[in-house]
Amino acid sequence: MKIKTHTLIGLLSLFIVSCSVIDKLLTFTVSNQTEFKIGVGFPLNIANGIPTPDVTTNSSADFENNNTKASLVKDVKLKELKLSITDPTDKTFSFLKSIHIYISTDANDEIELAYLDNISVTTNTLTLTPTTEKLDKYIKASSYKLRTVAVTKETITSDVTIKADMKFTVTADPF
Repeated sequence: MKIKTHTLIGLLSLFIVSCSVIDKLLTFTVSNQTEFKIGVGFPLNIANGIPTPDVTTNSSADFENNNTKASLVKDVKLKELKLSITDPTDKTFSFLKSIHIYISTDANDEIELAYLDNISVTTNTLTLTPTTEKLDKYIKASSYKLRTVAVTKETITSDVTIKADMKFTVTADPF
């Protein structure tokens, strides 16, 4: 009886470990990038939207390069969203109090992608906190929309161009 119990526990352990190994083999990163501007005259201490251009995905090619296809993608999560000021080059994020970025497509509702509150950095890069939302249907789409909502704590005297670098972790089914 003990041999059967030990054998069953061993088989279950092997199954769990092998599923984890397969998921790691079928997990890869998809990267996208976009730019947006926070303009002069942006309201102070008021949450306000910033126009952000649509992001065209190259997900079909990314899936193909990783030996899978959209129908096999089972889990997509935001791994990292990093903002960098590209113009003016000497500007830092000290003017920013908080920032929230949302994602949507024409066919899918808007959900929060990443955020950062109580910003107190004096650098020209920020790494936002990703949400745990499943993003499969957004990354599988040919493009998606980002909506950025920011609160500033200082007056902006010149337009600030910000580049958003996004990295998504994608896990696909083997069949």
